[in-house]
Amino acid sequence: MAVSCHVRSNSFPSRPHPQAAHVDEQLTRLRSSEGASTSSSSSSYICKRLDNLQELHESLDKLIRLPITQHALAQDQNKKYVEQLLDGSLRILDLYNVSKDVLSPMKESLMEIQSILRRKRGDLSGEVKKYLGLRKSLKKTFQKVQKPLKVAQDEASLAVFGEAEAITIALFDSLFSYMSGSKTCGKWSLVSKLMNHKKVTCEAQTNEFTRVDSDFQSEKTLKIEDVQILESCIQDLEDGLESLSKSLIKYRVSILNTLGH
Repeated sequence: MAVSCHVRSNSFPSRPHPQAAHVDEQLTRLRSSEGASTSSSSSSYICKRLDNLQELHESLDKLIRLPITQHALAQDQNKKYVEQLLDGSLRILDLYNVSKDVLSPMKESLMEIQSILRRKRGDLSGEVKKYLGLRKSLKKTFQKVQKPLKVAQDEASLAVFGEAEAITIALFDSLFSYMSGSKTCGKWSLVSKLMNHKKVTCEAQTNEFTRVDSDFQSEKTLKIEDVQILESCIQDLEDGLESLSKSLIKYRVSILNTLGH
């Protein structure tokens, strides 16, 4: 698929700029890697997608800062497209904040549980209850957040920027499903919906989060190693999300700068 900004301007050359071609290649790889994936319910898979999306938004930032792009988007008839890009970037940053707000207290609780298990003293049952309460709250939060994602997805406009937004939102939808253990659709259901692809079957997940949930709820003897694995998983997710957010903020600033041209 050739990248096109689909703005109402004759300023773009007939041949795509090398940076636009590079972005298109990244989008193609993101789509093909999802199609080749056998599982989307692992932390390593999601962290890899976060890394890929960070690289994509760094490339989008370079693309939007090109004089030819800046000139086209700065024209009066294209202001609505800039506003849509700004709304989309803000929507994604809001999803990042939701992720950060739920991951941080969960990690702190897991660290406290580890401390109690090491010292073999303390209110383990109380801390486990606290953790399960956080998990319950997390699931309610994600249910509220995920519902409008599918509606917002239909609003993507600019071809390359819109698809990047679709893929990024789909990542957060997958992340929320992964963390809550709810049913999730493979092959990026939101992107498939946006691109009019066939419907994909959803399956319930079993992962680091749900395994620890099950152990806590069934009052099994929990090994400290299990808690450490989950904490490490959360740390990896936090690191990946933080790196992505920095690229998103830089990208959003570049969009805002088009308003001054």
